Amino acid sequence: DVYASCEKLEAKGIAFKKKPDDGRMKGLAFVYDPDGYWVEVVKRHADAKIGSEFNLSQTMLRIKDPSKSIPFYERLGMTLCREVHLGDFSLYFLSCLPEGITAPDSKSEEASEFVKKLFNPVLELTHNHGTEAQADFTHFTGNEPDRKGFGHIGFLVEDVEATSKALEELGTTFKKKPLDGTMKGLAFAQDPDGYWIEIIKRGGYDSKSTPFWKDP
Repeated sequence: DVYASCEKLEAKGIAFKKKPDDGRMKGLAFVYDPDGYWVEVVKRHADAKIGSEFNLSQTMLRIKDPSKSIPFYERLGMTLCREVHLGDFSLYFLSCLPEGITAPDSKSEEASEFVKKLFNPVLELTHNHGTEAQADFTHFTGNEPDRKGFGHIGFLVEDVEATSKALEELGTTFKKKPLDGTMKGLAFAQDPDGYWIEIIKRGGYDSKSTPFWKDP
């Protein structure tokens, strides 16, 4: 219940960018966290079967060109679950789906219901039309030297090196490859817009999570 949850947040002194009945998009809200980041509060599907009042559902990144960004995230095991085209901008919703779960056609009405039922985190990519044709256009990533803010998102994978090589085939730039530096065994790639993407070995490197470059 977006309204009930927002009443609780407001009672705790949380500031709002948008309350549920503000503007044209009724029934959803945006609050500010202590650093001013926008946090969207959205109603989940009635059949979602998620017991907690709140769950971290999605992260939104602004992108320049979906024809480059979507293949990048698909290489990381994500599926395009929904896409919405609204005049001068489009939204793309991707998620790493559990085995045996298949997403409907991303442009169908069923896609909206499907995304609202997911417990898995969803990555929302927002594309303002026309930026893909502007050679000098860039988004701020949060890691610029003079304007630190947003850091990175992370993916757990079975094989960090194999995943990194697969991304290299797409021409991906790396801030850190798996064997660079002192923190070996993990990588930081940059998506087509320069956002940092951490690639982490799922479960560590043995039953005790010993990094692979150390003796068990």
